Amino acid sequence: MNVSSIQQPKSREFKGFFTFFLTALLGASINFISRIFYRYYFDFDTSVFCGYLTATVLTFLPTKRYAFSAGKTGNTGREAVKFLAIALVALIVQVYVAKYTLEWLANPLFPSSPKLWRETGSHLVGMGASFLANYFGHKLLTFRSTGMYDKLLSRSAREKQEHL
Repeated sequence: MNVSSIQQPKSREFKGFFTFFLTALLGASINFISRIFYRYYFDFDTSVFCGYLTATVLTFLPTKRYAFSAGKTGNTGREAVKFLAIALVALIVQVYVAKYTLEWLANPLFPSSPKLWRETGSHLVGMGASFLANYFGHKLLTFRSTGMYDKLLSRSAREKQEHL
């Protein structure tokens, strides 16, 4: 067995995570900066919501093309639906984690800190949780769409029938 063949899957996995991280960094930058802009016009929760939506719209194509190699599928409509479904879950995660981090942690623990710092810290915590929801959501859908999920289900069903 060749050593490079053993390291290949780990290298591919790392490359996929790193590429996802770079596209997420682009989205996070857009999210972070636009949330500050939106905060001048809306309350904290709404500004987090709008910042996330802005980043989602602006990062769909780079994520599709680079992070998950979905650019080769030729099915942009299906990829958009998957992307938006995961983005919706991550949006909910971000808004609520940021909101409750502000209410339950930042405001009570750091009442004398400037409001901008408390909101920014809470937003960053929400963005981190959203990043994880996004990453694992894409991994789960990629796993399901490759047929591996169906193979595991059929294997599990066969094993159950053999035990009967």
